[in-house]
Amino acid sequence: MTQLSALRRSKPLRRNIPLPVWADVTLRLSAAMVLIAVVILVHWLDREGLKDSYDGHVSFLDVVYFTMISITTTGFGDITPVSNQSRLVEAAIVTPIRVLVLFIFVGTAYNFLIKRSWEAWRMRRIQERLTGHHVVLGFGISGSQAVRELIERGTDPQRIVVVDPSAERLEEAEAMGCNVLEGDASRDENLRAVRIEKASSILVSAGRDDSSILIVLTARHLAPGVPISVVVRAEDNEDLAQQAGANTVINPVRFTGLLLAGSAQGTHVSDYLSDLASVGGQVQLIERTVTADEVGRSLDSLGPGTRGLRVVRGGREIGFWEADAQRLEAGDVVVTIVATG
Repeated sequence: MTQLSALRRSKPLRRNIPLPVWADVTLRLSAAMVLIAVVILVHWLDREGLKDSYDGHVSFLDVVYFTMISITTTGFGDITPVSNQSRLVEAAIVTPIRVLVLFIFVGTAYNFLIKRSWEAWRMRRIQERLTGHHVVLGFGISGSQAVRELIERGTDPQRIVVVDPSAERLEEAEAMGCNVLEGDASRDENLRAVRIEKASSILVSAGRDDSSILIVLTARHLAPGVPISVVVRAEDNEDLAQQAGANTVINPVRFTGLLLAGSAQGTHVSDYLSDLASVGGQVQLIERTVTADEVGRSLDSLGPGTRGLRVVRGGREIGFWEADAQRLEAGDVVVTIVATG
């Protein structure tokens, strides 16, 4: 099966719409019915100015009939306004209402037959052209917090794709402006549908270690070159997650233990660690590749407001105190603390 055919068979991406379909339809039809009722009332009050060529008598049923053919511009001519007052009512009151009712119905047809079809086609096109996006597999507590943090760090929500089997959780992701796909993240067709091989990063947090590791295995098979970060809660599963293909394994239980231990040795240590991890603090940890003008400089001379901590060179981690950190090379990755305040 080709990738394009898999995309067509899968569920399309979704984005949040401001008003549910049923509410939009109800509001439009209610407004149209109210306007028609107003026209019926106006015709009934002005029935003396109408002439029925069939029996000469204008009943309430005749008024309803005349209103409907007048609103729809059918105009059989069997009932006509003959007095000056009735003609004025038709010109000044009924005609504007007729135009408004037609506008409502035409607008409804456009919204549901054309606009929504266009939106579905557009989302399919976006789905087929996704590249350089962030794929979040699992939108529980950790996944949703990761998406919020990405957005706060300046990531466009439209560059984030969330895959989760829960429609309720996906509603929250849609409200944040993300693209969403409802389904099992361990299924090949769902990951292909979000163009996982074209992503810039994959974040996995399925809520269960076994599910997360299975998702990592599937994602690594389909996207061998994309960095994968995964959340696991049991220490024994950290090695399994790495063997499955995860580049980064995060254990929230261990991190919580580090914060607790830090708080035991000083009241400000845990605060500073939390500050580093969040974009909302005064400082932030940044990982990036050295620029051309930084090659040859030392790790501790990266510029004002920046403190170099570590150099990653050819898979080797070099601390700021080591001699090899005194001269940066092309292709080095540096981990720094940057002031955000």
